[in-house]
Amino acid sequence: MSLAELTRNSYQCGVSPQQWLALCKLLVQQQGVGVDFSTTISNAILGLYCFYPADPTLREYLQLALSDGLLPNAVFVTTFIRAARDPELQNGSTLDMLCRLALNTHYTSGLSPTGSIIPLADSQISVLSKVQDVLALLRVAHSLPPSDFHQLIVSASELTILLLSCVTDMSQVAAAQAMIYLGDANDVLQSLRLSQELRQVLEGFVLSLSLLMGDDAKAVRDAQMLHTMQLTMGKNDVLGASVEIDTVTCGLLLQSLVACRSCDFGSGSDLEAVAVMTGTLRWTSWAPNVFCTQLLVAALTCVAQSSPKDDHESSFSLWRAFVVGRLPRLLFSFEKSLEAHGTTEADWRAAMHAALLSLSQRSDLLAQCDIVARQGKGQDSCQDNNTLPKSLIREFIQQLLAVGIIEYTFAVSMDPMMANDPRTRLQSEAFDHGCSIETYLDSKLTSDSSPEDTLLLLEKIRQEPGSHHCFAAVVQKRFTSHSTSLDLEHLSHLTRTLYHHDFALDILSLHLKISYLICNALEIISEYDCETVGDPQTAVSHLGDIVLFAEMVLAKFRISSPIIKDGKIYRTELLRCTSRVYQLDELSPEHKSAFATWYKAIFDSNSEGIDDALLRTTKPQILLQISATLFSQAALARQDNRLDNDTLQTGMSYFLGPLLRWTLVGVIHAMLFEIGHRALVAPFHLAIVQTILCSPCCPIVVRRLCSPSCLRLLSSRRIQAFPHSPILDISVIRATCFQTLGVHKDPSCKALEDHQISPATRWMDFPKQEIHEALALARRHKAPRIDVTRCLSATSPSRFLDLLWSELSVASSLGEMETCRRLATFVLAMPRQLSSAPPLLPIFMYNILPNLILAIDQQPATEKGMNTQLLVTIISSALTAALHIEWAVQTVCEEQRFVLGQPSAAVARRLAADLRAQKLSSSTSATILQRLGSSPAFVTNFPVFVM
Repeated sequence: MSLAELTRNSYQCGVSPQQWLALCKLLVQQQGVGVDFSTTISNAILGLYCFYPADPTLREYLQLALSDGLLPNAVFVTTFIRAARDPELQNGSTLDMLCRLALNTHYTSGLSPTGSIIPLADSQISVLSKVQDVLALLRVAHSLPPSDFHQLIVSASELTILLLSCVTDMSQVAAAQAMIYLGDANDVLQSLRLSQELRQVLEGFVLSLSLLMGDDAKAVRDAQMLHTMQLTMGKNDVLGASVEIDTVTCGLLLQSLVACRSCDFGSGSDLEAVAVMTGTLRWTSWAPNVFCTQLLVAALTCVAQSSPKDDHESSFSLWRAFVVGRLPRLLFSFEKSLEAHGTTEADWRAAMHAALLSLSQRSDLLAQCDIVARQGKGQDSCQDNNTLPKSLIREFIQQLLAVGIIEYTFAVSMDPMMANDPRTRLQSEAFDHGCSIETYLDSKLTSDSSPEDTLLLLEKIRQEPGSHHCFAAVVQKRFTSHSTSLDLEHLSHLTRTLYHHDFALDILSLHLKISYLICNALEIISEYDCETVGDPQTAVSHLGDIVLFAEMVLAKFRISSPIIKDGKIYRTELLRCTSRVYQLDELSPEHKSAFATWYKAIFDSNSEGIDDALLRTTKPQILLQISATLFSQAALARQDNRLDNDTLQTGMSYFLGPLLRWTLVGVIHAMLFEIGHRALVAPFHLAIVQTILCSPCCPIVVRRLCSPSCLRLLSSRRIQAFPHSPILDISVIRATCFQTLGVHKDPSCKALEDHQISPATRWMDFPKQEIHEALALARRHKAPRIDVTRCLSATSPSRFLDLLWSELSVASSLGEMETCRRLATFVLAMPRQLSSAPPLLPIFMYNILPNLILAIDQQPATEKGMNTQLLVTIISSALTAALHIEWAVQTVCEEQRFVLGQPSAAVARRLAADLRAQKLSSSTSATILQRLGSSPAFVTNFPVFVM
């Protein structure tokens, strides 16, 4: 009989722990079981725990063996942490009981961990192997559901700290093996919420490994993470031609920073934008000089392919403002982030110098930028046509010098004319006043300035990107100050200035989180009342400018989800749902009372109009919410002849004055909605739209916010069937909308072709069109752009990913594997506003990938091989990029959050488990698993794929 059989039979027959221990000693003495009998005993009891979780009798067996010395604690720890990898043993109470038993035995022994937790004779290689096992136990502890009946995470953390303290000399560890240990430790640091003590110990372990590797591992570029190289079809891990100009990777990055500038991870978010740049650097494994070169070439490529027209989202003015005015400051913050993790200032300056020298050789690209600049100057009637536009590269170098990224001697060597370059107009004016630009702008942006002077100042700011940061800082300071003090007069002037000048909003969105200004506005709008105000009419008018500013920002930057600022959630429904028409029985008593009072004041011929008492008793927020309902009821009353036309016109005149015109956006959208549903039965609704929208008193900002929706509605055949009448002319409405949007069309046209007013059928084709255009730009070595958030508003995430795969599959068959890899990685691993777009990496890995594998299994050999290669490439690249983005967000933003929905390590673990479960029935799964597991670089970051 073996010790294992003896232990099993004793337990099942109810033999007491003391009797079992005596029988074990007798068997060892009589049969000479061997020196490894303690391991056999431990494994036998651990095996029984798989069938009898947390059994107290088995615990007594173990405790007695440990206290007697028959089972040394070091042997028990070794067998336990190895056995904990078995899913059948992974019960929280069981693991905590076993872990705590090992810890208590150690603490009562009075011995050091070396000798109590590990055998004295253990080599450091063996100790490191045990560290891997205990890290696996730590992952299991975090993956099991929390419970009040055990503290497995605490116990596992204590055991991990003790084992790590036993790692003393790693000089004999090979670099390849050290890379595996380093990847394992990094995985734990990135994916688990560790105690402060354990994190410090584990980070020290990582640092020791990194220092050990030194020159033997060029892939490791700093102390905490590995740069991972790209896996391809059974070949070496490569990134492609790393030294070639890659406009796809950095082009997608920069396009995203600009297009999503008002969102998290956009240009306006300092730390998040730097984190994305840091993660991209680490994912590509480019040296700093290569990364800087790629980034600068991509930036100027974006400028060169921009539109000279300022009304375009990809306008030259916007890209010039970003590249000259914003990118240097992002690069400065990026440099400081790298310096915190090992890159020296000298290294970074050398990298920037090398990148600029490389950029200076691209004369074709620089010339194209200047051509677009001249075309833009021709489009701009406000700019002084007697002045030549300054070279874009000179402006860029000047700003790099201003923020301190490059040295003056190098800047002059790049462009000797910089030594004689005069000050800009704003710099000269500020110098004449003896102050900085920021102070000068602060003194000029006041309510004392005339509209003409303000327009001239904003045009100067627009033409000088170097002043944009100062302008944004002044606006943010003033907005915060006026909001805090409830200074509506000055805040009204500031917001009116901003919403009248579209490019001023673009400047702000590039340099700060413009959504945070909306938070300040929302607080005022939702809480303000005129009960104690001396002049309520003036106060309401001032508040109206704040409302129009907030509505303009929400629409322009497509902000629809709640905004989180300083831990507080601000909901935007107050401003986005002003077009809702309520049934009277849906209104609260307060709203119903306000509705009745205002309807009588506005649409009753016997009313004396709006007086101060009415304004004092109604909160502006309530008035904003009931305005659409007021007009809806008035239109119905006019249709039923309960309201005459003169009274209706008089009521509308109130809303076209400064007092109430800030409610008109919701009113017009409500009328358009009801027209769309009632069509020919709603002639008075359309007459209301015409009267308001075409009135010279209608604010231009209201027209801008309503014209696209109005034109979409007027393209309907049912609407075009409206009979012409003296009071209703659709072509007049259309002409007003076209003029507002700058669209040159015949107002009597029936078909709409402009992209802003495309019908729904074309909108549904947008995702496919966006992918096609991105691939086409990449083929021409341009900077591609794909607006994933907008694509997901037109179709579901699964449908979009299916569409992306089908397009990438075709492109890869044409030899564009690298482009497909970069585009897919951007779509799957680039963080976005989670409230606006669901994370796509888990959806792809969990929902789309199994179906793709199933389909590829059925394909012919040639097609199957190509698509399998593409899948392997996408999986390895996306997971690696996600890992580095997670690390960058955690270190740069100093916060633990899963920006891609789930930790990349968790996604990888589930993927590995799924592939292993299917490898016998699916040749594609087996191939993917084999190729991922055979990539040293990939396995280093995701040890779960070790074969």
